[in-house]
Formats: sequence, C-alpha cells, structure tokens
Amino acid sequence: MKNLKLKSALLSSAAAIVVAATFATSGSLAGNPANELSAVENLVNDVTSNAKKAGGTDPNSLKTKTPIKHLVIVFNENRSFDHYFGTYPNALNPEGEPVFEPARNTSRNINNLLSSPALLDNNPNLNAANGAGAVNPFRLDRTQADTADQSHNYTKEQLAFDGGKNDLFPLDVGKGSNGGAGAFGTTGQVMGYFDGNTVTALWNYAQNFAMSDNAYTDTYGPSTPGLLNMWAGQTNGAVFTAPAGAKFFDGTVVPPVGSAAFTTAILAEGDAVPSPDGSLTLIQDIDPTFDICSGPATNLTVGMTSKNIGDFLNAANIPWGSFVGGFNLQTINNNGSTGCRFANPGQTGGRSNISSVTGRTVSDYIQHHMWFQYFQSTANPNHLRPTSTKAIGHTAVPGTNKVDPANHAYDLEDFFAAVGSGNFPAVSFIKQSAFQDGHPGNSNSLDEQTGLVNLINFLQEQPDWESTAVIFTYDDSDGQYDHVAPAIKSASFSAADAANGTGNCGVPGTAEPTGLSGQQVAGRCGPGFRIPFLVISPFAKKNFVSHTQITQASVTQFIEDNWLNGERLGGGSFDATTGSIADMFDFTQKKSTKLILDPSSGTVDSKSKINN
Repeated sequence: MKNLKLKSALLSSAAAIVVAATFATSGSLAGNPANELSAVENLVNDVTSNAKKAGGTDPNSLKTKTPIKHLVIVFNENRSFDHYFGTYPNALNPEGEPVFEPARNTSRNINNLLSSPALLDNNPNLNAANGAGAVNPFRLDRTQADTADQSHNYTKEQLAFDGGKNDLFPLDVGKGSNGGAGAFGTTGQVMGYFDGNTVTALWNYAQNFAMSDNAYTDTYGPSTPGLLNMWAGQTNGAVFTAPAGAKFFDGTVVPPVGSAAFTTAILAEGDAVPSPDGSLTLIQDIDPTFDICSGPATNLTVGMTSKNIGDFLNAANIPWGSFVGGFNLQTINNNGSTGCRFANPGQTGGRSNISSVTGRTVSDYIQHHMWFQYFQSTANPNHLRPTSTKAIGHTAVPGTNKVDPANHAYDLEDFFAAVGSGNFPAVSFIKQSAFQDGHPGNSNSLDEQTGLVNLINFLQEQPDWESTAVIFTYDDSDGQYDHVAPAIKSASFSAADAANGTGNCGVPGTAEPTGLSGQQVAGRCGPGFRIPFLVISPFAKKNFVSHTQITQASVTQFIEDNWLNGERLGGGSFDATTGSIADMFDFTQKKSTKLILDPSSGTVDSKSKINN
C-alpha cells in the first residue's frame, strides 16, 4: 500500500512535469508527451523498487486472501473459558467495582455456566470425593485477582474430567491460596470465576468485537505443549538434551538420552510419551535447548524437529516476529535488574518488574513459554539484537544480503518501537512480561488487563489499524474449571492417559494421530480444555459469539490461509484438521468501532465509529 501510494504520487508529479515541459518547449500540447512520460515512469519504477528494497518487503503490498495485512497474536497464560466468561454477559456490579452493562442486543446463546441452573447451584463437583474443596462455582472479586496456580499437567487434567462426569476438579487439579477465606483457601478455588467487574476489558472487547465459546487447547497439558500446538500444530518429534549430571524436576538423575532407561524414565516423570516408531511426544513444560536462559546448566532441555509457521513465513519472505517481554538481556529495568536468571548469575531473577497489584517482584522472561526457542530454525539462543528498528521483521538486513542476527526474535519494546515508526510486520506474536501474561503465581487478572489494554489502545492509534486483526488467546487453562468436556478427536493410549480409564484417552481401538514419521503416535490426546479466544479488528463481527469448534492450531491455519495459499505444515500437524476462525470476521462491513479502554479498570474511555 505504501509503495503504491509512493509510486502514484511520483507518477502524478512526473506527468505534470512532462506536460509543463512539453508546453514550454513547443508552445502547445500537440506533441506526444507519452514518450517523455514513459522514460520518467521507468525511473519512478526504479525509485519505488529501490525504496522497497531499502525497507524490506512491505506487508501492505503482499497478496492476502482477506483485507488483513497485519496479524497480532497475543498468546497469554493459563485461563479457562468459564473462569473468565462463565457468567458473561451478566456481571454482579457491586458498589466500588467497575461496572459492566451488556448491550441490549447481546446474545444469550453462549455455552457457559448460565447454560443450565444446575451448573451454578448443584454442580457435579459437590462430589464428596473432593473433600473440603467440594463446592459450586463461585464468583471471584477484584480483591481475589491473584489466584493460585492450579495443577494442569497432561494426566491430571484428564482425571479432572472423570470420563465426562466433570466432577473431580478440586481433587485432581485444585489448589488454594494460603490464608484465603472460604473456598478460596481450599482446592475448591479451582471452581472460581471472574465476571465483568474484574476482567472488564475482556468483556468490553467481547461486546464490541468477536469471541468464541468453542475454542480449545489442541491437547491436554501445560504451557509448552500449548504453545507448540499454536506454533507448529505438533508436539511429536521431541529431542532431549541432558548434560552429565542432569536431573529431572524431582531430583532423579537422568539416564543417558536414547537409552531404554531414558525412555522408561521420561514417561514415568510425565515429561514425554514414547511411541513404537521411536519418537517422543512432549507433554510437559521443559526448557528449550536453544536458549541461553534455560537452566540451570544441569537441567534437561528439549528441542523440536517438526516444521513450524515461522519456517513458512521465512520461505515466503513475509515479515514477522516474536516479541517477548524481557527478551533483550542488555536492557536495565527501572529496579536495576537486567539479563536473565541463568545467563547472568549476578542477577538472581534477571530482568524483573514489581506488580502494583500484589507488590511481588516477578522475573520478566520465562523460557519455557517461548515457542520459537524450541526450533533451531527460529531460535535466537543468545538473544542477539536486530541491527536496527528497520530490520525488525526481516530475515536479511534491509538493503543487504546480510542475515539479521535477531532471527525474528525481539523484545516486546521492539514491537512498540517498530510499529510506532511505521515498520509493522505482517505477523507478530506477542508474549507479555511475566507479571502481565495472566499466569497465576507470577501474574494476575488485573496486571494482565493493563498489559493487554495498553497494547490494543496503541494498535488502534496506528494508521495500519484499518488492515489489522488481533487474536487474543491462551496456551492452556491452568486447570481452572470449565464445564465442557469435549469429545476426543485425537486419541492416545499410553501410561500418561486417563481420560476414560487408565491408559485411555479416547475410545479403545480408535486410531491415534500421526507423528512426523507418518506413523501413529501417543501423547497427543485432545482437544483438551476450553480457553478464551477473541478477535479484535475493524473486520471482526460486532458483539458476536462463534460456536465453530477451533483450537490453538487455528492460529497457524489462519496465517496459512491468508498469506500462504492454504499450504499446510504436514507431518501430522493439527493445522490440517482444526476448525477455521473465518466466521468471526465480516469483510463486507463498512464501519467498525474504535474502542479505547482504561488500562486499570477496563472500562470504556472512548468509543467511536470508523470507516473500514
């Protein structure tokens, strides 16, 4: 778009000059200025071509299936759908909390806790097996925004659903907060939900844009499998590295990688599932091999060997980047912290921020949340810096054949700098600093809201907002209660599975999904938990709730469909079988809403109509 505008302006000026020159020399326009104009047009083409080369590929000039030229994926941490939207659009609105009132045309056709009175008044989790945590779902207020981190590993999440009875969440995944009053201090905390008086911004975004009530993690399990499914649609093909003396989390010494003892141990530890083809499928949070911040040095690490969407974007020369809070190890934060924990021994936690909500000091960078660092092709192991702001998003330094050292991996501050200067990549993946990423234990719902609102407000002020879409979703559910146990589409039969009996996740005899070898592999049971999924864009349907079943891999699928002519990653990636987010858009609508929210309260600061 920008190069077309430049070319148009230059040609218009050139035409005027040629006409004026012809008249000045001949006294009339009887001659044919076309020949003169043709020479100038060639010069203009050279100028615009060189301008494009100097600045790298312009995302606005790329051919796309939709009007979306810029996609921003905000990939937050550890929340289930019912945990944030369980009573949407009905908020209690007690005195002293931000008020949320739904629009009159808000649909009530939403699959949440309001779907059936029994879910709130006589919930299956009153099951006596849950002990002191046996409670109905209950409202959390703003003073309880700092929730405990629930258990959310691959096996325990399956156990919580108890073969579709959905009645063992407090027993299998619940955790309470020390000193918490009532159920908040017991395993029953897992049954808590927020409403529009706390997660006010998310409810306001849902009112004015589109969200899904049928979005899931591709598989059960924690952050790392979730982010790999978003990035590659695949958790098979894990290759572990274990230096001498390496230990598992429980202190057990790691046997030699590749040995029969290692295969037995890695399954027993709940880290990966072996398959007959000899491959391993990751089911746990393990630090990436390709990151200097992984550690300590004696830790087990893992790398992945499948294709990922970054590989495809590179091959097509499409500007993209991963932007992460705390990634620049040279930055010194306001509290004097710098580096990361294991790459900078002098810093106990590396770069950090102090939460204004909890008062805790939280390290910015969490290496096992970084999708790109698990793949050698997209990793930036030493956190090298881009050569310039103009180089952000590009494989080569613009105007040269020199490879930029950042390899598409940047600090979150680089995103604001690049976009603010007019260098807006086609695809941007965002991970907030840990205190704002939503993960219970290091973040909370209020700090998370502030980070998200500041980002969305910033994007809406950019000239390219008219061709931008933001996807906001999560890597896992944290194990927080959600009343929907989806029908298993991707079966697994291993010692780590327990959804419908020991060793089973799916109907026995059902084929397991294929791995990288083309053979069936275990450890990919899903879909797992429902998670929030919103699309914020001038082209998002307003106040719309999609019921199409989608997953984290739907993010990759949309990128492939919009920029890559529907090419798929292959190797058993879920991008080929997941649902599409297309029904959340309306590319024919002529007007949309610009919605500026208060970062602290999440309430509306300003709302205006804009032309698409």
